[in-house]
Amino acid sequence: MEKIDFSRALSQIRQVGIDPMPEKVSFKIPQARAVLSYFLRYLCHGTAQWLPEYEEVAAWLGDNGGRGLLCFGNCGRGKTLLCRSAIPMILQTYCRRIVTSTTAVELNADPDRWKRFHLLCIDDVGTEGQSVRYGERRIVFNEIVDEAERQGKLLLLTTNLSLEELHARYGERTTDRLIALTKRVKFTGPSLRH
Repeated sequence: MEKIDFSRALSQIRQVGIDPMPEKVSFKIPQARAVLSYFLRYLCHGTAQWLPEYEEVAAWLGDNGGRGLLCFGNCGRGKTLLCRSAIPMILQTYCRRIVTSTTAVELNADPDRWKRFHLLCIDDVGTEGQSVRYGERRIVFNEIVDEAERQGKLLLLTTNLSLEELHARYGERTTDRLIALTKRVKFTGPSLRH
């Protein structure tokens, strides 16, 4: 039997633009709970309320295992502040990683732009429609999730939808990818908006 040189085969595959084993974005923030608490207090001018869901987020910050974060559930429960502000600030401060943030609605304005970023925060997933340009219909969110899986990108996502509603909206293929790519944290309880 012929000896197979896998490293050579992988190198040849990468030369044509395919990375069968993308390097994932991994980090471990020491004392993640204290760090998260500090940044939330800073952003809320000292009035931050620690939510039970933040324990799961702090554990993810302590070791993300190469996975992104999907915060879903109750609107008004602090998901946007967490994902669009606190986590990007923490990753910039502790890991020197820049997170680009957008809303789901903004995805359709320039779909290909958002696919270029390696660390992307998308707020309010499920509020966007289809992108229609010159008669071409696209579901940009599905494309971004597919791209994240193929290239090892990190996604920070917030949505008011349940996992079942995400499945109904985006299909099994995208939902399966989201489950594989992210740590999912369900936000429950009353709204914190005043």
